[in-house]
Amino acid sequence: MYFFLSYLSLVDLFYSTVITPRMLSDLISSRRVISFNGCAIQFFFFAALAGTEIFILANMSYDRYVAICHPLHYASIITKCKCFCLVLLAFFIGFLQSALQANCVFRLQFCRSHLIDHFYCDVPPLLKLSCSDTLYCDLVTVYSVATCTIGSFLPILISYMFIFSTIIRMKSAEGKQKAFSTCSAHLICTSLFYITVFFTYLRPPSDIFDVQDKVACIFYTVLTPMLNPLVYSLRNQEVKKIVLQAVCHSTVVETILSVIRNRVNILPILFKLWKVTLK
Repeated sequence: MYFFLSYLSLVDLFYSTVITPRMLSDLISSRRVISFNGCAIQFFFFAALAGTEIFILANMSYDRYVAICHPLHYASIITKCKCFCLVLLAFFIGFLQSALQANCVFRLQFCRSHLIDHFYCDVPPLLKLSCSDTLYCDLVTVYSVATCTIGSFLPILISYMFIFSTIIRMKSAEGKQKAFSTCSAHLICTSLFYITVFFTYLRPPSDIFDVQDKVACIFYTVLTPMLNPLVYSLRNQEVKKIVLQAVCHSTVVETILSVIRNRVNILPILFKLWKVTLK
């Protein structure tokens, strides 16, 4: 589990780095410009890392399946070699589908407005700016996204069907609670990511959902990479204990409490000054 989690954290780090710094700089800057090559590079790495992430999530669901349904054979099934091969496969598929989409989109002719109605370079807003026939690129995008999302979602769905059937057959309430606790973090992160991706890409294009699309994009480009380490860390009992110990023994807490006490003591003085100024 921790092997896949380390690669998920690495992908999330680079994934958010591709989008978030540029978005934040555009928010405070009056000149929001990106070059054609810069746009192509941003889209390529964004699509590649997004595709890699969903297959790593699928690998993690397989890992949870083996841990819960075949705990005695876990060490013999989930070997380091198999884990490394699964991660390599995730990166290979992610970067391959990204190269196909980028090659298709950035070979089009853009003779309309150069204003991208989005906070990063993505296929739907870029196709709106093209004066070429975009049917082929639309099909490439739909098939690429559908293949990656459904191809990674099916292993997750099948894994959790076996997991839930195993949990239901458990007689111990403590065992059920522990099994659900093991899977809950992965379920939260996976659901948040897949729902927003399905909503954005796997539906007919419409101007009605422009604002909703941008909100959904914020979820899987900014919030999900940020929440993944937090969710997995807070679900880990050892991490919880370390955080609580650090907070309890921290001088920061004492500083905050002293500031609050000082402010409470200053309030009567401020109240008297306020009454004096009114007179």
